[in-house]
Amino acid sequence: MQESRLRALLAADTPLIDVRAPVEFQQGAMPSARNLPLMFDDERAAVGTCYKREGPEAALALGHRLVQGETRAQRVAVWIDAVKLAPEGYLCCARGGQRSHIVQQWLHENGVDYPLIPGGYKALRQAAMQATQELVQYPMVLVGGCTGNGKTQHVRQHDRGIDLEGLAHHRGSSFGRTVQAQHKQATFENHLAVALLKKAQQDPVRWVLEDEGEMIGANHLPECLRLRMQKAPVVVVEDPFELRLERLREEYFTRMYHDFTRAYGEEPGWLAYSDYLHHGLFAIRRRLGLQRFAELTARLDIALASQQASGSTDAHFAWLVPLLEEYYDPMYRYQLEKKAEKIVFRGNGPEVKAWLGAW
Repeated sequence: MQESRLRALLAADTPLIDVRAPVEFQQGAMPSARNLPLMFDDERAAVGTCYKREGPEAALALGHRLVQGETRAQRVAVWIDAVKLAPEGYLCCARGGQRSHIVQQWLHENGVDYPLIPGGYKALRQAAMQATQELVQYPMVLVGGCTGNGKTQHVRQHDRGIDLEGLAHHRGSSFGRTVQAQHKQATFENHLAVALLKKAQQDPVRWVLEDEGEMIGANHLPECLRLRMQKAPVVVVEDPFELRLERLREEYFTRMYHDFTRAYGEEPGWLAYSDYLHHGLFAIRRRLGLQRFAELTARLDIALASQQASGSTDAHFAWLVPLLEEYYDPMYRYQLEKKAEKIVFRGNGPEVKAWLGAW
C-alpha cells in the first residue's frame, strides 16, 4: 500500500482492528485502532519461546493449538462484531504478516471479507513519522506567556492549532498531570502525526502551537518538531494577573477536583485531588527552597481543609499567588528573554487572538 494511501487512512480516522497482543498495543498504537488480539500476552510469549527453540513451523502449530475450539470461536465472534461496527476498516498486526492473514482467513471462512494493512502497524508507524517530519517544515508560530494566560485556549480555538498538551494528556508543568494517563511515547507521536495530517488538509498549511519545552510530562517532542520550534516566531499573551488567577482556579482547583471525584468517587477522588496538588509542589521543592516549600505546603493544607469544609477555593490563592510571583513568573520571563529576538507580538488575550486570526 502506498504511503499516500496510508496517510489518507490515518487522516480519515479509518477504524483499525489491531490483532497484536495487548503488550504490543500498549507500547504503540494508532488513534483509531481497537485492540482485539489473536493471541494474548501469555500465548504470544509461549509461541515466541517455541519459535526460538524449535523454529517457525513448531511455533505456528503451537499458536493454532492455543487458539482453537471454543477460544477460536469466541475471538472470531468478537472480530465479526467489530467488523459490523466498522465495515470500512482494516485488520492490522505488527508487520502485516501471519497474524492479520490468519484472522482474515478465519473471517473469510465465516462469510466475512475484510482487508488488511500490508506492512501492518510498522508501515503505519513509518508513514506517521515521515508525515510529521515533512509537515512540521511548514510555517509555524508559537503562543507564549506566563502560566494562566490562556495559551492552550488560543491554540485550541485556532483552526491551525495543534494542542500538544491535549495530545500528551498533560499540561506541561509540575501541576500538569490529568486524570487521563499519558500515552507511551510512540502512541503520542502517532496521535501528533494524525493531528497534523488532519489539519494539513486545509490550505495554506501552517501551525499554531504552544511554546513548550522538550518534555510534556513523560512525553518528549519529536526532534524534528523541537528543532523547528526553536526557530519559530513567538507571540506573547499578557493578561491581567487577576484574570490569570481565575483561569488557574478553574483549571487546577475546580476542574481537577471535579475530574478526580467523577473518576474515582467522592472520598477516593478527594484524596487523589489532594495528592495531585501536594505532588505538584513537592516536584519543585528544591527550586523553591525547602523552607519556602514547607511554608507553601502548610498553606496548601489549610486551603484544602477550607475547600473541603465550605466548597470555596479562595484559600488556595494564599499559596498560589506567591508560587506564581516567586517561581513560575520569573522562570517564564527568563525563558522569554532568551527568545526576545523571536517575539513578533505582545498583547492581551483578545489582541493575540486577533493577531493569530490575521496571521
